[in-house]
Amino acid sequence: MSIVVTGATGHLGRLTVQALLARGVDPAIITATGRNSERLADVATLGVRTALADFDDVGSLKQAFEGADKVLLVSGTDLGSRAAQHANVIDVARTAGVGFIAYTSAPHADTTALLLAVEHRATEELIEASGLPHAFLRNGWYVENYTDQLTTTLEHGVVLGSAGDGRVSVAPRSDYAEAAAAVLATDGHDGQVYELGGDESVTLSDIASAIAAAAGQPVTYQDVSAAAHLEVLLGAGLPAVVAEILVDADRAIAAGELEVTTGDLSRLIGHPTVPMATAVADAVGARRSQR
Repeated sequence: MSIVVTGATGHLGRLTVQALLARGVDPAIITATGRNSERLADVATLGVRTALADFDDVGSLKQAFEGADKVLLVSGTDLGSRAAQHANVIDVARTAGVGFIAYTSAPHADTTALLLAVEHRATEELIEASGLPHAFLRNGWYVENYTDQLTTTLEHGVVLGSAGDGRVSVAPRSDYAEAAAAVLATDGHDGQVYELGGDESVTLSDIASAIAAAAGQPVTYQDVSAAAHLEVLLGAGLPAVVAEILVDADRAIAAGELEVTTGDLSRLIGHPTVPMATAVADAVGARRSQR
């Protein structure tokens, strides 16, 4: 068996490679791919094979997928171009004779109104049309969506959003990576759709309180209108497409669209997901150690 992990130079892809190794998968059968040679060299220190592969470069994908049995397609980051890029990956995987493809999608991608899910829905449809044996890993929200903003949050003492008291199921990326590794390393996942989310659902107020407790300083959640939220994000310099997606995500949280209650994530990884407060405390501790 040979396994290719795309996007291994990003957070989720690298964590998946690490999770495969932690499961005892032979590093010789793992190929980690990415489009940044410097970051890929860092991944190579894990002992796995690496290959430069760009979703826009079909030739590089053909080389990377040669002899692959299973492929993890970690969704790309180029908003607006992802469906076309993913189509390249799917076409190459099909012609290369890949036996199974897993795709990191979005919660309820086939039915949700979430703007972020549009390209995910299109990709799922392309995979289904390809005839490739597949599984969809519909990843819910990462705790890191909030802890990555710790510097700004702690500077202002505020988590800003427009989600009201809506609840979102959160877990750290490492839990989602473990789930991806489980699907790649074991059989019986063909045709499965996994709705993945943390065991607990929390409000943004809960997240603000957890940050305050871990950091030992006041942090509160400030709820604003969607229009005001968008204005703040645009004022901070975010591209309009990104700002609109973030505001829409809070709309989805308020509507309950990002609360995942299937238990699929903890079942796949074989243990409870990391509690939000624990993940937040870990992130605050890591930030302190880096200062």
